[in-house]
Amino acid sequence: MASVQGVVTRDLDQIVERGHPDDYLDDFVAVGEFRGRDAVRGFFGEMFAAFPDFEFTVERVVADDTAVAVKWHAEATFTGGRFQGIEPTGKRVLIRGCDFFEIEDGLIRRNTVFYDGASFARQIGMLPPKNSFADRAMLWFFNAKVRLTRPFRRRT
Repeated sequence: MASVQGVVTRDLDQIVERGHPDDYLDDFVAVGEFRGRDAVRGFFGEMFAAFPDFEFTVERVVADDTAVAVKWHAEATFTGGRFQGIEPTGKRVLIRGCDFFEIEDGLIRRNTVFYDGASFARQIGMLPPKNSFADRAMLWFFNAKVRLTRPFRRRT
């Protein structure tokens, strides 16, 4: 699939060339939806600028005439520009994920991208490390808030 090869080679035009010209959507479940070739190109341009050493590896592809599933992993260091409003932290990340492409007339109508956004946030330092004191404290405070607001939620 050209769009996957474009991510491997970091070629923005190749990423979007198989996207439907009128109805193309990349839905990054952990981030948001990007509609149209320009929006998808912009997302990847921002990501490649934020992670200058970005490496994308395809692990497996399963396909038929109407769908393609791609299991992958990516590694990069957050040393470039901002990404989705987040300042670069210099942290190295390893993300595992899966893309699910919906194909019509040989063109991509929709690509749904699944990866663990919380793991990404922990790796860049946006969330505390799992099971750390800060992580446990954050969970405790969240649960305390839920318990305190529970009586009010039932009334609404």
